[in-house]
Amino acid sequence: MQERPTWDEYFMQIAELVSSRSTCLRRQVGAILVKDRRIIATGYNGAPTRVSHCAEVGCLRQQLAIPSGERHEICRGIHAEQNGIIQAALHGVSTQGAVLYCTTQPCVQCAKMLINAGVERIVFRGGYPDPLARELLCEAGIVVEQWKENQEG
Repeated sequence: MQERPTWDEYFMQIAELVSSRSTCLRRQVGAILVKDRRIIATGYNGAPTRVSHCAEVGCLRQQLAIPSGERHEICRGIHAEQNGIIQAALHGVSTQGAVLYCTTQPCVQCAKMLINAGVERIVFRGGYPDPLARELLCEAGIVVEQWKENQEG
């Protein structure tokens, strides 16, 4: 019999699948919000509903050679974590006490939103050049863990 994945492994695999819907040309990110081992919302990075995606019109950040982690306001897209919080709000689902599983460490903007959304734990796979985000999450008492393949969880 095949061994079942741990809960963290299971949810990280789902976050990875969610990232496949991303329309960002630079980085495909997926996020899921989980409460009591149930998925309450998902999000991936891309343009808002009814707005052309970067895959269709090009990436302004690429055209301007803006480095990763800088000038987030110059982007058509919404981050995966933000889309997850928005999806929960749109459907009237509380994120208080939730766990975020994300394919990339949240940036400072997302970190501030996750703090105020009541997220208690963040598990992410890939790093992101934003030490202030980690500092704020730590100060807020949110458990932040970088996922390593084959780890227990």
